[in-house]
Amino acid sequence: MNFYSIGSALALVLVSPAARAQTDGNAVAQIPTAAAAPAATATSPDGSLVVAIALDNDGRATYAVTRKGKPVLAASKLGVMFTDAPKIERNLTLIGQSKASGDSNWTQPFGEWKTIRDRHNELTLRFREKTGLQREMDVIFRVFDDGIGFRYRFPDQPHLHQANIADELTEFAFAQGGTAWWKPAYQWNREEYLYNKTPLDAVGTAQTVMTVKLADGTHAAVHEAALVDYAAMNLARSEGNTFKASLTPGAGAPKVVRTAPFDSPWRTVILSDDAPGLYMSHLELNLNEPNKLGDVSWIKPGKFVGVWWNMIKGDWTWATGPKHGATTANVKTYIDFAAANKIPGVLVEGWNVGWDGDWFGNGNAMQFDQPTPDFDAAELARYAKAKGVYLIGHNETGGSASHYDSQLDRAFSYARDHGIPVIKTGYVTDAGQIERVDADGTKKREWHEGQWMANHYLRVVQTAAKYKVGIDSHEPIKDTGLRRTYPNWLAREGGRGMEYNAWPGKNPPNHEANMFFTQWLGGPMDFTPGVLSLEGSGGSPLLSTEAKQLALYVVIYSPVVMAADTPENYAKHMDAFQFIRDVPTDWSDTRVLNGEVGDYVTVARKDRASDDWYLGSITNDTARTLDVSLDFLDAGRSYSAEIYRDGAGADYRTDARHAIAIEKRTVKKGDRLSLALAPGGGQAIRFVASGKARRR
Repeated sequence: MNFYSIGSALALVLVSPAARAQTDGNAVAQIPTAAAAPAATATSPDGSLVVAIALDNDGRATYAVTRKGKPVLAASKLGVMFTDAPKIERNLTLIGQSKASGDSNWTQPFGEWKTIRDRHNELTLRFREKTGLQREMDVIFRVFDDGIGFRYRFPDQPHLHQANIADELTEFAFAQGGTAWWKPAYQWNREEYLYNKTPLDAVGTAQTVMTVKLADGTHAAVHEAALVDYAAMNLARSEGNTFKASLTPGAGAPKVVRTAPFDSPWRTVILSDDAPGLYMSHLELNLNEPNKLGDVSWIKPGKFVGVWWNMIKGDWTWATGPKHGATTANVKTYIDFAAANKIPGVLVEGWNVGWDGDWFGNGNAMQFDQPTPDFDAAELARYAKAKGVYLIGHNETGGSASHYDSQLDRAFSYARDHGIPVIKTGYVTDAGQIERVDADGTKKREWHEGQWMANHYLRVVQTAAKYKVGIDSHEPIKDTGLRRTYPNWLAREGGRGMEYNAWPGKNPPNHEANMFFTQWLGGPMDFTPGVLSLEGSGGSPLLSTEAKQLALYVVIYSPVVMAADTPENYAKHMDAFQFIRDVPTDWSDTRVLNGEVGDYVTVARKDRASDDWYLGSITNDTARTLDVSLDFLDAGRSYSAEIYRDGAGADYRTDARHAIAIEKRTVKKGDRLSLALAPGGGQAIRFVASGKARRR
């Protein structure tokens, strides 16, 4: 890397456009000054965001962010602590910098958008300690029009060859107060917590994504991108509105152990005028490396049904016995239903040896290539293929990650040989209780989002890719956009999905409107919507209307989407089920038409396989009417709008939650629709384009 050398007696300062024009266009002007510390700036391509990097009188590096001339992040510290060496924080000097920019488009093999633009400016700064070990550290800032990412880079050097990182000193010091949506970190139930809504200065230690609405209305979402060979970052409030990075622990004293040279993940802040703008950002994906798998045409997004909901409710069991769900006869019933309704996949859980007994937190009996005696794998593979359906496998580790590591090739070769293109993995154990077994037989306990598990999850994805198998991770590590680099990492769970609606303590009506502007900014979630019976265990009511269950298929993005209810329940709601049959899982364009965090959201998506559009709108426990423009439709053609809306008197709190109205009308670009949403309700619309044959 080429750096522009900076003398210790010089300062990098903001320069006028005229002065900048006199430089070579890359190097920042070097102007003698009496200031004790140097500074540098990076600006977004449109000029709206400015990142200013400074050194204080003690040689501590900080960064600050302004947006449209207003401060968003005040001076926030940079640095890293080690378990076996002094921290890199004080007595730093800036010895060089380089600048770069990029503006390109890239194509997703599948996703929410077909084409994504990556337009940014980049500033790399090299710091060196003036005293002591004189170690060097780079900080790389990448500035987009809608946010920033920055990461640490450690060159190999005599006093920093192996880095034993205790934690980061990275800060996010918000310059204003505001409201935060966050869920707690380091709790026993991993990511399975509802989002809290509190003043910003009342946050405890939060998982990311944390979303903030500042006092001036600016929306910010703090997260990370490209989490590889590193511990996941949480946010610990230190004082006031300032947060410090808190890395997830591992089994040893260092939270991260790396050999230089290496990069940290990107620390990211998406910025927008409103909540919809957060979701429309591509910053997370753009900060990940391009596809490393080569040809991924073998990955086929699609819907699935499954031997699952009856077990979640307690009617069937994963273990063998009289109530075993994964029997040959039961699976054939689901295959028949899927084939009749043009649903390509059937998930089967509890099909393999290892489920008998107490497997929670102890999956060492699991065998991922050995079916139970009542599950005829060869016959079901044949039967599914004959019906034009594929099976989706399930590998539950019970938290025994090393045990799963020892079987990865066996597991995925078995999947390949039985025509199983997707595996749903599971790590059901309490946080901090993943079982790791080292080569010498030593057993240790790891967190789901620690460095060792970050590497484990990626080993699973990489091994699966060798056998052309996709991965849907449950009890996962957070999504940080790695689906760009490894497109077979299809989706993840971990955020109180539909299964929590089977049990007491159901998700409240605002849950999905919270998740859309928080966790789902990180990437797709296997939420398993579509329970049209609106009943959990013991007939307990879901806090949703029937129309909202349909709308979730558009609001929630995932390339693998479940129709989670049972065939017998869908048989009672076939008019509404038609939308689930029709809705695609792969999109060429996405528009967020309106929304407020935790209150409501309306999304329009265009089918990648046709000219049709789909709309989903959901609300919390408050009834509301939303006016939307159909400007997203193609000009010069009409559409048949197939509308599934809350019916008269619909309300999630009463038996009228099933009230649904289904109607059609002709619309065109520029028309407006009034979306009346019941309490806990929603609306789903399919816009069928006229004048051109559908490609589906």
